[in-house]
Amino acid sequence: MAVFTYEAMNSVGQPVKDEVEAASSEEAISKVRAMGHFPTKIKEKSMRRGAKTAEVPGAKTDEPTKARKRVGKVSNKLLTEFTRQMSTLHSAGLPILRSLRILEDQQKPGPLKVALRLIGDDVESGTGLSEAMARQPKAFDPLYTNMIQAGELGGVLDVVLDKLAEFREKSEALKKKVISAMIYPIAVITFSVLIVTGIMIFVIPKFQAIFGKMGKELPGITMVLLRMSAFVVGGGWIAIIASPLAIWGFLKVMRMSPAGRMLLDHVKLKIPIFGQIALKSTVARFTRTLSTLLTAGVPILEALDITRKTTGNEVMARALANVHDGIREGENFAEPLKLAKVVEPMVVNMIDVGEETGELDNMLGRIADTYDGDVDAMVSGMVSLLEPVMVVVLGSIVGFIVIALFMPMVKLISAVGG
Repeated sequence: MAVFTYEAMNSVGQPVKDEVEAASSEEAISKVRAMGHFPTKIKEKSMRRGAKTAEVPGAKTDEPTKARKRVGKVSNKLLTEFTRQMSTLHSAGLPILRSLRILEDQQKPGPLKVALRLIGDDVESGTGLSEAMARQPKAFDPLYTNMIQAGELGGVLDVVLDKLAEFREKSEALKKKVISAMIYPIAVITFSVLIVTGIMIFVIPKFQAIFGKMGKELPGITMVLLRMSAFVVGGGWIAIIASPLAIWGFLKVMRMSPAGRMLLDHVKLKIPIFGQIALKSTVARFTRTLSTLLTAGVPILEALDITRKTTGNEVMARALANVHDGIREGENFAEPLKLAKVVEPMVVNMIDVGEETGELDNMLGRIADTYDGDVDAMVSGMVSLLEPVMVVVLGSIVGFIVIALFMPMVKLISAVGG
């Protein structure tokens, strides 16, 4: 048997370096994991010329690995459908390779079809499913591959696939609720701006010509409207159309730096109504992600690290980083989260109870279900509130234009009647 040197993280997140005897690198990885460690690098101690370092998903190696073809990003909808279908086929007793080939044949040409073909080829050559998926990072993120890896090691891949499919379906449902709720107000606001801009460009100037022939002093409200029209006609319409693009570009640049992301996410959470929806959505996402990982058997520190990277909000990510560091230093989960002052006390208390009873994964799942329901109710209430608000705003704009245009007419008629 060969001797392998390895580097790993133990259950409390401390680095470990040691040696292990094994017949192959795969057996060495299994032995290290059986010790309760998460391997980051494994290689044979007396490496022959041309020998390769064993690859561990997400780990660093001393030598560059052979270049492999990588596919582009796969849409969340397609990946969710694939996960549910894969779970169904595996639960029915079909081998992994057979399931991959069936799903590959069903896919339309695109990144997912190519990824499944490459993963199937790797699995056929003896590679584990999680390792094959890790070779396609744009299609399968660390959350996905780590859960599959935990299912393989624990012999509960069918359970993990079902949990992963459920997790993705609920995440997609929540995302669709928020997006569908925003489509209506955004569409109304967009068309309203376009219509008002068209009135300013094509209608108001004709009234201005009529007012010029009257030779009378115009009311103040009419002068304001004419100045606004002149601004739009003189090039202001370009600024109106370009403003959303400029704002989008500015936000894109801001999000390129950690400080910018932190500032934007902090401001987003402070916006009335929208901020509460964003906060509850973020809490629901992080608790469901962490619950799913813990249920799959992923160690708490690794699960927190994955959750932090996938939370989608820098404020929450910083809070989870503090929790990660606190647990590594021997603290519990609830105390660092409480000190971060990001989530509500109810969330901290439920997590504290989950830790004390040993049911942290179940408690996190209940928090996610509760907050999903809260987000659904808040989104529905926001849409109901936006409709009358938009009616009042649009009515005020139309009323302003009508009054501004007809006040000179009324003044002229009154003068003629006098």
